[in-house]
Amino acid sequence: MLNLLSKTLALLPLRLVHAMGAALGYCVSWFAHKSQETLRKNLTISGLFPDKTAFESTVKANVAETGRSFLETLMIWQLSDEKAVSFVKACHGWEHVEQALAQGKGLIFLTPHLGCYEITSVYYASKHPITVLFRPARQAWLNPLIEKGRSKGLVTLAPATTGGVRLLMQALKKGDAIGILPDQLPASGEGEWADFFGKPAYTMTLASKLAEKTGAQVIMAFGKRLPSGQGYELYLTPLAAGAIATPALLNQAIETQIKQCPEQYLWRYNRYKTSENARVKFEQLQENQER
Repeated sequence: MLNLLSKTLALLPLRLVHAMGAALGYCVSWFAHKSQETLRKNLTISGLFPDKTAFESTVKANVAETGRSFLETLMIWQLSDEKAVSFVKACHGWEHVEQALAQGKGLIFLTPHLGCYEITSVYYASKHPITVLFRPARQAWLNPLIEKGRSKGLVTLAPATTGGVRLLMQALKKGDAIGILPDQLPASGEGEWADFFGKPAYTMTLASKLAEKTGAQVIMAFGKRLPSGQGYELYLTPLAAGAIATPALLNQAIETQIKQCPEQYLWRYNRYKTSENARVKFEQLQENQER
């Protein structure tokens, strides 16, 4: 069913897909009360909109953007490489990519759940090879659709396993690029607690370790969704050496990225709940060891 929807969306103009996505977002918000609560809670924690009017306006906009994100992802997975890339109307900061490639130490693209995060790897892979870290879906039947949809151009997928990390290292050693969702919750034992908008969130250490070991250029990547289905603008922001040396610094870099376009961030993604559960288990383990 989802595969059929994906194929159908690929036949429609982006403007219509985004309009349908916004409508879907509004409809879902009426029934997904828990998800809506998470959105409001996380946006409140961020402190970005202390004014009530601005806060409510951003909540409404985010509901629509989340719906657009869902449908556009299914659409992009079925498009040809050329068609998907044609939606990119501008790329700001590409010169930093060329400079990094010339240095030969590889690139680490960090793409938070902001805007259209699928389009960034598609665009880069139309020009150069990139190895993208991904976490297989819990529903096994979804994985063929996801893997086929994300394997566009010169993309190599690396599962979030020891073998996948090895693929990332190999790519960097060759001077190629890798892509990571830095705000994705790591598995237990693969992260540390660090403040995210002032509240502890369980944060990956992988990106920091890879940057330290390889000296690769770290670039924050963001695909801004343009209004009225006009397409996307990519923003590539290079970070200085050591800028993500710790999970706390990594989260600061993510926060800076989100502030560029907070209405397009996936505020429904609940990092904090998992963080609290992991913290409780960690504290219980410490108590048991001390006894």
